[in-house]
Amino acid sequence: MKKAVKKSKKYTLLAAALLIIGAILTGCSGSQKADSQEKRPRAESGGQIQLSEEEAESGEAEDQEIVLAGYRNIAPGEEDAYYCSVILYVWEPLIAMDEKGEPAPKLAESWEMSEDAKTWTFHLRKGVSFHDGRSFNADAVLYNFDRMRSEVKPSGFYSLNIDSFYPNLAQVNKIDDYTVELTFTEAAPTLLYTMTNFGSAMFSPGCFDENYNFTGIAQGTGPFKIAENVLDQYVLLERNEEYWGEKAAAKTIRVKTIPDVNTRFSALKSEEIMGVIDLKAITPALANQLAEDDNFAITSTNSTMIDFLCLNGTKWPFSDVRMRQALSLLIDRAAIIDTIYLGYASPTSNILNYSTPFYKEIPVDHDTEKARELAKEVLGEKTVTVKYLIQQDSGEQKAEAELIGALLTEIGVDVTIESYDWATIRERMKTGDYDLARGQQGLPNMEAITIFKRFMYSTGDQNVNYSLGVKDPQIDALIDQADKEIDLAKRQEIYDQLQEISVERQPVLPLYNEKTLMVYNKKLTGYEAQIYGLDLTKVQWTQ
Repeated sequence: MKKAVKKSKKYTLLAAALLIIGAILTGCSGSQKADSQEKRPRAESGGQIQLSEEEAESGEAEDQEIVLAGYRNIAPGEEDAYYCSVILYVWEPLIAMDEKGEPAPKLAESWEMSEDAKTWTFHLRKGVSFHDGRSFNADAVLYNFDRMRSEVKPSGFYSLNIDSFYPNLAQVNKIDDYTVELTFTEAAPTLLYTMTNFGSAMFSPGCFDENYNFTGIAQGTGPFKIAENVLDQYVLLERNEEYWGEKAAAKTIRVKTIPDVNTRFSALKSEEIMGVIDLKAITPALANQLAEDDNFAITSTNSTMIDFLCLNGTKWPFSDVRMRQALSLLIDRAAIIDTIYLGYASPTSNILNYSTPFYKEIPVDHDTEKARELAKEVLGEKTVTVKYLIQQDSGEQKAEAELIGALLTEIGVDVTIESYDWATIRERMKTGDYDLARGQQGLPNMEAITIFKRFMYSTGDQNVNYSLGVKDPQIDALIDQADKEIDLAKRQEIYDQLQEISVERQPVLPLYNEKTLMVYNKKLTGYEAQIYGLDLTKVQWTQ
């Protein structure tokens, strides 16, 4: 596919999309206010938080509870492999991720890699305790690795799977109380990238039963500990006064679960909540509407999430690469971003999210005439009808699908849009009962090969489960070659090839790299979006 791009044509469908989005995403003035039955630590009046003059003068405000909200259970509890998301700062990993997506020390202070990249030695931070008082040390690390090895444990975030995070791991050995050694049967030069955040979560051994399942509230080492967790309602965080590092600014933070975006909007307006966190915290339209009020501010940055269309590569017409290329060329991603997402996204045709240090910038082509030519080569003069699956209750996906569906008529494709819950969509995709389906994927870690293996390898889990139909010995060989390459510069060259192939073959059709988007009340400070969530430890009342 040529890199030269024809200039994008303007089409009147964008005006229609604007009307759709306006009706769907801003019609919230009559929304019901979020439920608030739990006791407040301070008085409220008409939804406004009221501080007495004595409180304000004495500085007691800084100890008052901060209430935030997300759309899902950020602490889904004992059935989840991690109990809660890393963004709550309850548990910590051995290796964290800095603002550029690079590995950074956390519970592991330093490390060394052997020349053959098969042995890694980690030096652990001393003087660290879990919330239950147990010491963090090499024994605790070995216990957590035993837990990972026991079985794949499900999670609403990323599955706890030893083979995903530590492929070819042979042994985990204790050298001394604060040194552990990992040995591999194959070279693992990019191990640090797979260990970031969810890849090396550490919990107290006292959290679990004999099957390594949680028996109560998660006991981590983080700056916050969980005081109470009521599923589908809220999780209450308290500052860990014994934290080994810089203590959290806020004494208590309550994170409510409010699934409906309009209800979250109303709760913000009434000051029942002071900010929103997590993925899909607020729609761009509602964020901009709130930002018109001087009491609110927007915080946004690049996200690890990428949105794409899954294409059923196991049946015609999308089993033909020319049809996948036609669809990619047809879609004016930038125009859709401006129309539906109000600029809070970045167009891409690359399967790899732009947050990983291994990402290669590749121009996004939009060429309607070339799209028509390719589609005609496949369809001739025929018109074909396809099933396009989207998630129910997603106004943005609905508007997006209607716009893309209208464009597809230009190349002889009629679209039937069907909306379901994600579990149903996933099952339909696995059985091949679809043509197009809206999907999204976060980076479980910063190692690019994780995504290539999942979506482009012949036996990759998403390739199989989404019926993508990718079976190419050349791609498999490149992934295998990259997996064994110790020289990171040479490894990057292979990753660049795989990214270019993903743009050419379109195993899935990437649309946008998302942006982390959150809104907060200016009575708070330290509220700053990060690649994944925000630094909750910095959030506090404005003095």
